[in-house]
Amino acid sequence: MLTCIERVLSKEEVGQFRSQLSRADWQDGRSTAGSLAKTAKHNQQLADGSALAQQLGQLILRKLGQHPLFISAALPSKIYPPKFNRYADGGNYGTHVDSALMQLPDSQAVLRSDLSVTLFLAEPEEYEGGELEIEGAFGAQAVKLEAGDLVLYPSSSLHRVAPVTAGARIASFFWIESLVADEAQRSLLFDLDQTIQRLTPALPAGQAELLRLTGIYHNLLRLWARP
Repeated sequence: MLTCIERVLSKEEVGQFRSQLSRADWQDGRSTAGSLAKTAKHNQQLADGSALAQQLGQLILRKLGQHPLFISAALPSKIYPPKFNRYADGGNYGTHVDSALMQLPDSQAVLRSDLSVTLFLAEPEEYEGGELEIEGAFGAQAVKLEAGDLVLYPSSSLHRVAPVTAGARIASFFWIESLVADEAQRSLLFDLDQTIQRLTPALPAGQAELLRLTGIYHNLLRLWARP
């Protein structure tokens, strides 16, 4: 399931991010790539331990913690601290799949990557190319969103970033371990939850059918969730 979520950051918040990132010390992204990805990765990144990366990452996590659509789609158990990258001058990332297991920074805990996230921080008209191309059952889907919007997709998907031929593509990216690891189960729960939310304002309080649907949702979540 590929889910786009609009306005995670307001335009004002994006402007504040961009102002700080414009003065950032960008490093060669290959320094953080695994052995197989080094030849495919051509971009710049902020150092994970930098004060700026940690500050902006915490702001993103606070926003997401209050976002009902994100919680409904991801059902997050653990979130890898957000990273930041920049593509320019032909920068690209060839076809790859994200690592299945990642050690969380400054911790012995390991995160299983169920979902990958890209939060766009540059407007689509600011750069040419740079589409996030995600392969799925019905072929590849190209994603290029407004600044402040994010896309959530299965980490198991083959994906790539097309070359940026003009301007600069700036984004944050990170991974999520979901309470529900199975993609099909998580997708069913999302559809059911969104249906309940749409029906709630249209039905009288205490409607028996709505209560029954809500009970089904929570019983399925209880059955499938693995905290």
